[in-house]
Formats: sequence, structure tokens, C-alpha cells
Amino acid sequence: MGDQTSEPIKTRRVFYIPGYDPIHPRRYRELYRKESKAQGEISGYTVALAPKTTDGPYGWRVDSQIDDVETQTDFEVLVWSDIVRVSMDQGILATYGLLIRTAWTYIATGALFRLMRLRKGPVIAALYPVVFLLVQLQLALLAGYGLFRLIGMFAPWWVGLAGFAIVPLLLNWFKARDNKFFAYYLMHDYAYSASTKGSNPPELEARMAEFVDHIAEALAGDVDEVLVIGHSSGAHLAVSVISDLLRAGQVKPDGPVLSFLSLGQVVPMVSFLPDAKRLRMDLNYLAAREEVFWLDVTAPGDGCAFALCDPVSVTGVAPEGKRWPIVISAAFTQTLSPARWKALRWRFFRLHFQYLCAFDRPKDYDYFQITAGPKSLRGRFEGRKASRSRIEDPVNKFTEMG
Repeated sequence: MGDQTSEPIKTRRVFYIPGYDPIHPRRYRELYRKESKAQGEISGYTVALAPKTTDGPYGWRVDSQIDDVETQTDFEVLVWSDIVRVSMDQGILATYGLLIRTAWTYIATGALFRLMRLRKGPVIAALYPVVFLLVQLQLALLAGYGLFRLIGMFAPWWVGLAGFAIVPLLLNWFKARDNKFFAYYLMHDYAYSASTKGSNPPELEARMAEFVDHIAEALAGDVDEVLVIGHSSGAHLAVSVISDLLRAGQVKPDGPVLSFLSLGQVVPMVSFLPDAKRLRMDLNYLAAREEVFWLDVTAPGDGCAFALCDPVSVTGVAPEGKRWPIVISAAFTQTLSPARWKALRWRFFRLHFQYLCAFDRPKDYDYFQITAGPKSLRGRFEGRKASRSRIEDPVNKFTEMG
């Protein structure tokens, strides 16, 4: 392509890599449909969804008219929800075993204490399922003991032991309502990476190779921009996928613009683990590549993300000539009205998805203009200074790459 900052984007392929999510990707289509309509009404542009026109993963087409330019975008979700569901398909006892092993991994390696030097919010989010699952167990055991004592008042002590039968019933009751508590979900999320001390399990590496093939096909096609989006733990997958594309020579000078948008990233939760050598190598590699434009967007109001933490620098693998990422804030307290912020402030899981939603006081970050508008990511943010309050201190102990 020619000048990446001036030529309007008429056609685009977007590849969205979700975080650790067991739900079918149609939820992202419905979220996009609802929130793009809301943002269009606020910002004065038109975005319409239609069935996808390309083969491959689940997705949809977006037709937009923004700044008097019509743009067509094919949006695809790179699915690994089936892998997530398999990893979550464990019983209550197995989950408590994961709790012990995961806590031990982060504590024994020192990763937990180094992560706390960055942001306490995501560390608290990581500790929440540990504490809440232990509270559930304690409540169930107390209930069992209470029944034991009550029955023991009228029957021999060994009959009273039947009271402890309530323990598994209560634990199952808590688990059945995890869509409100998120304790089991978050426990399995953190345990997935911790179980391999940061290396990618074979099934995930295989799926990432499929992602590389899908994106490579788009880069060989006749579109103006290929935009890869990694949200939450999907951000560190995207780092490795894009690095693999670049190493394989899939990004051509005369091909589509390649852009990378990381949102609400939790990269340090993985890169600070001892065996995350592949991720650290990819962070080091990608941070200096001129073939891609990488923007990292987080917000201090998102307690589940490492807000304004440069994932390359804090991991301790910043290369000479580092270019990326440009770290900026979505500034929830400024881009959401006081009433909207008040309504969402304590809904931590919902706030973690705010990057994919409408803002009633938008500034330069607009998810729908980025994914469906006439400017490339580089064209929209070229020259944008990184946040002055970003964190770049290299606090990671493990910096080996390979």
C-alpha cells in the first residue's frame, strides 16, 4: 500500500482474539451490534451488520459510513472457547487442587509479589477466586459441623456424621451459581497458564497456528487493512500470532496494512512466569518491528487489567530500538458520563469489556471507528504520545527467552 496515514480504508479484515472465555463467539456479534448502534447515535455515524462474506471462523460483515466514507469490514472471531470449556470441565475437588497449585506457582516463583508492584487491581482479581472458593468451603464445612452437632444431640455421634453430607450439596450450589460469583471461572482462567508456568499448552499452540494461517490468508488478499485485536488474555496470544506471521514473511510491503490493538491486557500474569520464554521472545521481537503498528489500550478503572503497564518493558525484555506498543488510556472516568461511570464502577467484569462498548463522552479511542472507520490504526494514532503515567519499570525476575 501507499501512505498508510492518508489513504482511506475502504476494505478491512478484523481478527478478534478473545480472552479466556467458554461462551460461543456469537456473544461478540451481539455486543458489537448493540454497542455500535449506540456509539453511532452518540457520534453521528452509521454502522450496520450483515452476514459475513468470507470463509473461515465465525464472524460478520460491517458496512459503515463515517466521515462521508463507506467502508466494508469483515470481522472474524478466532475461537478457542472449546479449549477453554475443556479446561473448565473439572469437578469441585479438582478445582480446589488447581487452587493450591496455582497459588503455589505464583507465590513460590515470586511472580505474585512482583505483579503487585505494577497494579494491585488485577492481583486482587487473581486472589479473589482463591479467597472466595476457600470461603465457600469454610461455609460448607461449618454447615456440616452444625448439622453434626444437632443430630448428635438426638443420636450417636457416628449417625451425626451424616450431617456432613450437606458439604458437597452446598459446594455444588455455589458452583451452579458461578455465573454470579465468577469464582470457578476465574480460578480456571489463572490456572490455565499457571499449570504450565507460562508456556503454551500443545492444544493452544496448535490453535494459534490455525490463527496464523487465517490471518496470512487475509494478508495475501485484496484489502486495505488487516487489524488483529487481542482482548484480555487474548492479547498475549495475539503477540505470538503476529510474531509468527512476521517471522514467516507473511507481511509484504505492498500488501495490506497490518495493525495490532491490545485491549485490557493481562500480559504480565503470563510473562512473569518462569517458563513463558516463548511469550517473552515474542514481546521482544514484536516491539521493534516496523511492519506493524501496535496500540495498547487499558484504563485504570479496569481492575482486571494491568492498566498503563507497558507489557514489553515491565516484562524486562525491551529491545534496543523499541517502537511498541504505544500505551494509552481509555480514561473511563472522562469518557463515560458521571451517571454512566457510577452505574458501572463496581461492575468489574463488565468494565473489563468496556473497550468493546460505546462511550457517551468519547475521545480519540472509539472501538467502532477503529474497526469499521476509514482510517487505519496507524492513520488514527500516528504521532499520538503514550500516556505519561504509563509504567515501564522492568520488575520481572524471569527474562530468559526462547
